[in-house]
Amino acid sequence: MFEAPVPMPRLAPQPPIYFCPKAAGEFVLDGNINKPFWNNVPFTEDFVDISGGDFPTPRFRTRAKICWDERNLYIAALLEGDEIWATIKQRDSVMYYDNDFEVFIDPSGSTHNYMELEMNAFNTQWDLLLTMPYRNGGRSVTAWNMPGVETACMILGEVNNPAADNKFWSVEIKIPFAGLTETYSKEKNPPELERCYPVRNAPTTGEVWRMNFSRVQWTVDVADGKYAKRTGTDGKPLPEDNWVWAATGLIDIHYPETWAYVFFTENGESCPMPEEEKIKLEMYKIYYAQHEYCRRFGCFAKTAEEAAACLPTGFAYDADAAKKTIVETTSRYFELSRKLTCGKTMVVQCDGFNYIE
Repeated sequence: MFEAPVPMPRLAPQPPIYFCPKAAGEFVLDGNINKPFWNNVPFTEDFVDISGGDFPTPRFRTRAKICWDERNLYIAALLEGDEIWATIKQRDSVMYYDNDFEVFIDPSGSTHNYMELEMNAFNTQWDLLLTMPYRNGGRSVTAWNMPGVETACMILGEVNNPAADNKFWSVEIKIPFAGLTETYSKEKNPPELERCYPVRNAPTTGEVWRMNFSRVQWTVDVADGKYAKRTGTDGKPLPEDNWVWAATGLIDIHYPETWAYVFFTENGESCPMPEEEKIKLEMYKIYYAQHEYCRRFGCFAKTAEEAAACLPTGFAYDADAAKKTIVETTSRYFELSRKLTCGKTMVVQCDGFNYIE
């Protein structure tokens, strides 16, 4: 049911694409990403400001790597910079009050029932299951613990010592595929869309998931030999920086349709983008426009073209694709649909959930 209009990203989504290779060799979890296991795994693009576009380049460089085998997903990240500090040691605490590294995984690409994992330089974890994005009234299930997840940090320098020769901190994460069963929504997907959960323990070669990574970095000063968050004139800490792999176009990471495409491959070979993913991305632009139309006029547009008039100037979208999108509305709900060349239909609901029927 419709609750409130979804905020409009300032820029059209441009998700990165990553061809994730199979892991080579035995994995030893220690936080060190400078070892043979990772040598042939490519880095992602450098992280950018979450708002994207012309926002300033992050002052510290961040990159990540991903690989996989029949049982596990492996993630590594390199967080450069000389401000290495942490305070939180209790698991499942709100981790972004510290500098942290965050992982978001939506295996089905439905934007609902996805997972989040955050960790700081003490290797303290916070894992959550999201029923749907907060913008759609989603809830975070903080009591959920990701089965079998293992993490490690390595520090080149010293945590909480500004006088040390601090260079970077790096992380390694091992996530068993079998532990991601909850992120598959069997109830809402028709049988022909069933993915690998819980029937198989791993994705198939060529399968694509949606993922994003984030680095939260606070502005600090050094006082009495310790880091302290810089405060504004009101005495409160300045807002944190949010640096991400895939920019969402606004200060909200919970826009799963904007996250990177991660293709599972044998050796990092390129894969063609599925037609449904191309169409889905265009449909979400109309999805944003519908919510903006409702904010302005108190109702939903009857056509995609009518809704598209509410997109910001410079917001790139495919006008021909909009003409092919069918809009169905009530006073409190809308649904977008479009035929695929295979004869099936891609659907995006008012609450952001998407599926093929």
